[in-house]
Amino acid sequence: MSKAINYINETLGTNALENPISNKFLGNLPMYITQAYKLYDAILFDKNIVLVEQINQDDFSILQTEKHLQLIRNGIGKTVVLVLENLQSYNRKRLIEKGINFIVPDKQLFLPELLINLNESYPQAKTKLKSKSLMPSSQFLLLFHIIHKNNNWKIEGHSFKEIAKKLDYTPMAVSYAVDDLKNHELIEVTGEKEKYIKFNIQRSELWHIVEQENLLSNPVLKTVFVDELPYSVFMLKANASALPEYTSINPSKQHYYAIDKNKFYELQKSNALLNANDREGKFAIEVWKYNPVTLLDEFPVNNAVVDPLSLYLSLKDNHDERIEMALEQIIEKYTW
Repeated sequence: MSKAINYINETLGTNALENPISNKFLGNLPMYITQAYKLYDAILFDKNIVLVEQINQDDFSILQTEKHLQLIRNGIGKTVVLVLENLQSYNRKRLIEKGINFIVPDKQLFLPELLINLNESYPQAKTKLKSKSLMPSSQFLLLFHIIHKNNNWKIEGHSFKEIAKKLDYTPMAVSYAVDDLKNHELIEVTGEKEKYIKFNIQRSELWHIVEQENLLSNPVLKTVFVDELPYSVFMLKANASALPEYTSINPSKQHYYAIDKNKFYELQKSNALLNANDREGKFAIEVWKYNPVTLLDEFPVNNAVVDPLSLYLSLKDNHDERIEMALEQIIEKYTW
């Protein structure tokens, strides 16, 4: 906190001083707030402010912090300024977008309520030009990370080679996917001989961020209709056939299934698809850009259906009111 005060004074030419906030104000706040943050009173340009420092910044979450700062502001009735020792560029962008006052000593002072924005030194690393949306393999890794929150095998605990073996990708494909996620500032890469992934954003807000940034795309490459399902390949229910597993919607008359594009092309090459066409048939086979069976892995569903988040992405542009309501149920239940 002393670094923050020195930075304010040196940058703005003021003589601000910080003092621990009085018990009178602390009594207005929930105990979990006073245990998670250090609070200090200060005066800046004749305005009373509260400097807020999170005790454990390893657990930093934009959504949670925003709620906590609002609680502090409501309880104390003063302008609240978040003080951070370090701040990743992606989180810095999110704080600015939300108009949250914050200070990173010697790097940035962003106080929109006081009409102050000084950016001292955030070196811009030379990065590859990032695409507008994630590659299918990158999206696969990100969704796997989100939906397998409670399972034993987690992406962050395994090397690139182990990820490739587990998820049936080549090491080169995993490397490209990791580069893509890194260029979008969603992960960091750790380790030297063996490389590991570390997601920059907590699961509770990761989905909402990538959705807001339009980084996710429809996993369905195309839909092919057939009169009979091939017996040689296991497929998951998809589209309106999968919605009843996750929502209160009734099953559809049309039967939908999802299949990985590579397996589909094998079936197509061996003439295993009966009367395949792009218009009608007893069964609709969605050809997916990534393998829906591998992505599902240990996810706890009773029936053989695609994962809920890919299902959402495959239907989010559908304007049927019943399906829109069902998709809202999925987001409320499965995005943590």
